[in-house]
Amino acid sequence: MQITRFADAPAYEAPNHFDCKSMRLAGFTDDGPKEFWVGCSHFLPGGGAGPDSSPMEKVYVILAGELTINVDGKTHKAGPMDSVTIPAGEVRTIVNEGNDIVTMVVAMPYPPKS
Repeated sequence: MQITRFADAPAYEAPNHFDCKSMRLAGFTDDGPKEFWVGCSHFLPGGGAGPDSSPMEKVYVILAGELTINVDGKTHKAGPMDSVTIPAGEVRTIVNEGNDIVTMVVAMPYPPKS
């Protein structure tokens, strides 16, 4: 078993994200999960990511605030305790259009080994 205390979670830079701070909660360690990793991101008002896609599917769980997700020209809103599955290869843009900080957990497989 491994416990990562939030106070000890290492920060990381998420590609193509802006006005966002991210911490790795689990993964990328010898004693962590072997098939996936888990992060926590805080998006300031106006912060977001994309447009982009990844070769792996991912799941967002919104803990606080409201996130706007744009996919294929359609806009969707997700709020506290909503989960969002983004399939592999799907181009999406996410943005915090509100004045509260959006906090979300992201879980996804490790990137393919090259």
